[in-house]
Amino acid sequence: MEILAVLVGLCCVLQSNGIEVEALENGCQNFQSHTVMLQENQSYRTSFHFQPPKNWLNDPNGPMWYKGVYHLFYQYNPYGALFGDVMIWAHSVSHDLINWIHLNHALCPTEPYDINSCWSGSATTLPGKGPVILYTGIDANHCQVQNMALPKNLSDPLLEEWIKFAQNPIMTPPDGVEGNNFRDPTTAWLSHDGKWSVIIGGWSNNQGMAILTDGADTSVLNEGVKHVMKAGFNSHDYYMIGTYVPEMEKYIPDNDFTGTSMDLRYDHGKFYASKTFFDSVKNRRILWGWVNESDSREDDMEKGWSGLQSIPRHIWLDRSGKQLVQWPIEEISKLHGKKVSLFHKKLDSGSIFEVQGITASQADVEVVFELPELQEAEFLNPTSVDPQLLCTDANASIKGRLGPFGLLTLATKDLTEQTAIFFRIFKGLKGYLVLMCSDPSRFSLVSLTDPNVIEALNIK
Repeated sequence: MEILAVLVGLCCVLQSNGIEVEALENGCQNFQSHTVMLQENQSYRTSFHFQPPKNWLNDPNGPMWYKGVYHLFYQYNPYGALFGDVMIWAHSVSHDLINWIHLNHALCPTEPYDINSCWSGSATTLPGKGPVILYTGIDANHCQVQNMALPKNLSDPLLEEWIKFAQNPIMTPPDGVEGNNFRDPTTAWLSHDGKWSVIIGGWSNNQGMAILTDGADTSVLNEGVKHVMKAGFNSHDYYMIGTYVPEMEKYIPDNDFTGTSMDLRYDHGKFYASKTFFDSVKNRRILWGWVNESDSREDDMEKGWSGLQSIPRHIWLDRSGKQLVQWPIEEISKLHGKKVSLFHKKLDSGSIFEVQGITASQADVEVVFELPELQEAEFLNPTSVDPQLLCTDANASIKGRLGPFGLLTLATKDLTEQTAIFFRIFKGLKGYLVLMCSDPSRFSLVSLTDPNVIEALNIK
């Protein structure tokens, strides 16, 4: 309850002060760097995912749409390709979520309350008053505190300059909460009592704490509305679906979190510290996630960069109301180039067929497999097996009755390096089940510090 009291205190700051506040300049002039020195041959640098020109990137922060422009802020080290002692908020803008323009940095360490770094946070748009940024500052005592920043010029659609609230910090760790584990404020929401509320991640008595997390739109409350609680730990983002009860300031999940691989996850690969925002122009919620590197520190320093953001995804609740569905945003079609089509290609058991005419290292693939004899499928009770363990034990090299079949991606000519995306068909209690897996165990011959050999999967 102590955290609740602190959160209500923030509500008063946001509500009573709006954007008419005494403020300090963000002080990023000393952190700007426009000289880009990268190797000419960057074969492993992506072309379509979001990346800054150089250096380290991690969490997406404060994504939003404002006056016709999409904004993405993100954690950034202006000095190198590794996570640094001084982290800032970098800032980029786009008109289509695909093509980005890198602007000057938004928030940099300048004041006692953030002098050791400006860590992650979120953006909230106040009705009739524009956006506000809440972020975690690492103060002069290396304690994590919560701060606020506001646009210098609300008429600027690019929001190029931000100023810090003169009364920062607006929140400090409550009694019993560890000072080095009180961070990442979420998007705020207007409670039923007219006050603004927000959530902070905390740690107390060897236990993580949260009330509600971003991605939930509490402006609509009725029996047909569900809310999502996200929890990020062990380099993965998990979520639960449930109901937020504003009168109790309590989140009630439909199913308890089990701490096993059966829990719902946004993504079973490299995807962490995700953030969503509501795109009012197209009436959709967009999901971003940080994709970290598997290379060594030495490799990252040599290539001059590390980390990227996932392709933005449209995310919604499926018809059952039990899980989320996601798909790359429709704007991704702007990136399509040469098209190669094949029809009615018969594949014998154990055969490999190379799709000719594709030379790009990144391709958007749509494939339909037709299996004529589904009755041969093995029986599987989905309630009694762990699909992730099933993917691991029956990897792409283990033959079953109906599977594996699928694609070998990022494959060398001799197939010594490859990433298999494959399927297996089972007979379930009510119809057939499709198990989708990813097998990255052979994706590189290089010894990696973080191979992340975890299978992507889905049973339907």
